[in-house]
Amino acid sequence: MQDWNDLRLVLAVLRAGNLTGAAKALGVNHSTAFRRLGALEEEMGVRLFERLPAGAYAPTEAGERMAASAERIETEAAALDREILGHDQQLTGRLRVTASETLGFRILTPMIGRFRCQHPGIQVELAVDNRVLSLSRREADIALRALRPREGDLHGRKLGTIGWTLFGRKELAATLPRLGAEPESLDGLPLIGWEQGMSGINAADWLNARAPEAAFVYRSSSLLNQFVAVKAGMGVAVLPCYLGDPEPDLVRLTEAPVAALGRELWIVTHTDLRRTARVRAFFDLIGEGFAEARGLLEGRQS
Repeated sequence: MQDWNDLRLVLAVLRAGNLTGAAKALGVNHSTAFRRLGALEEEMGVRLFERLPAGAYAPTEAGERMAASAERIETEAAALDREILGHDQQLTGRLRVTASETLGFRILTPMIGRFRCQHPGIQVELAVDNRVLSLSRREADIALRALRPREGDLHGRKLGTIGWTLFGRKELAATLPRLGAEPESLDGLPLIGWEQGMSGINAADWLNARAPEAAFVYRSSSLLNQFVAVKAGMGVAVLPCYLGDPEPDLVRLTEAPVAALGRELWIVTHTDLRRTARVRAFFDLIGEGFAEARGLLEGRQS
């Protein structure tokens, strides 16, 4: 095997479980990935994946061995990359940041604008993604996450606590009962929620535990789309206060944020990168920015 990209393709297919996801992860189209995998299997003289119904790809023994080798090479390459970058004291170059779509929409992008004014030599790339991207594999250099980092090779700083509650358009909310501080039942409210079967998202789990299926009038996998639906008067949704409070046509259905929905917000990087000049500069500015915006983040209305 002469081409590292072939190993990356095998590893991407194994991780995604299908060719479509692998192609997206590698930034190529489906037909290119299909052609490259077929050519690789022909060249190697062995089948690497079994094609299953619904487009699923299951690795053969040979595919698993090749993917394991690819992962070892990827880990070593990422470690070398971090080691080199960790000694970079220049305020220039690329900085890849990942955050949720709502943070990017409401709070983070203006802060990045300030960062760019102070450090015009740094190119910031914002990956708006609700998945937890790997900092070890350099899928991102810095992440804003609604959870405390647990891995020993990560370094983080708490930025505050995100307040959440139910929001509705004023005209609609006026026809609905006010809720207690910690509502236990949402039956009877026209709810906007996440797509069916969604789990592992705190707000989605909280909603599903308190409302029957019949209460949901609209569902979306995008929280930003749920926000737009609330503004359109379609129903009420659980939103972070920083998203709902600045909107003059939206009101809370509880006076204060719901304590059970609160989540810590952390800024995180890999330990190897924490002393890199551009990472330190970003940490400092974002830390200052969120200190100024803490009232908005936590839902403390003035």
